[in-house]
Amino acid sequence: MNDFSIKPGVPNIFGLTGGVANSIEPVKRMLSSMTPVIVEKDGKLFLVAGSPGGSTIPTTVFQVIINIIDYNMNISEAVNTGRFHHQWLPDSISYEPESIDSLVLNELARMGHNTRSRSSIGSVNAVQILQNGEMAGGADRRGDNSACGY
Repeated sequence: MNDFSIKPGVPNIFGLTGGVANSIEPVKRMLSSMTPVIVEKDGKLFLVAGSPGGSTIPTTVFQVIINIIDYNMNISEAVNTGRFHHQWLPDSISYEPESIDSLVLNELARMGHNTRSRSSIGSVNAVQILQNGEMAGGADRRGDNSACGY
């Protein structure tokens, strides 16, 4: 029931502020941040990823995709690299320790942003199809995860 807005404009226990559209009513489904992702490259399967984490799911999965495509990380590096998250309300940037340089944090504060450290963001499991057709699995260090092949 916490995925509904108990009272529009009032944050839930995770700090998410819902609106009238997500009010509890009969026959309604709650808001969901589920973001299972399938990425293709040149028309072929390239990456499959997903994560738990409520409102942090979209940014978690997106950061893994960016780590692989833009920063050329392998799947394990991409899944285990530090993360940050920002949402409309509360207006705060949360980040994992060691994930944002102190100079960047100081500059964000100077610009008026609120930042807060938190223990972990998401717990991605992912599979990447390599150029040779082999699969590589990424199991996030943040959860009770493992990657294995057959």
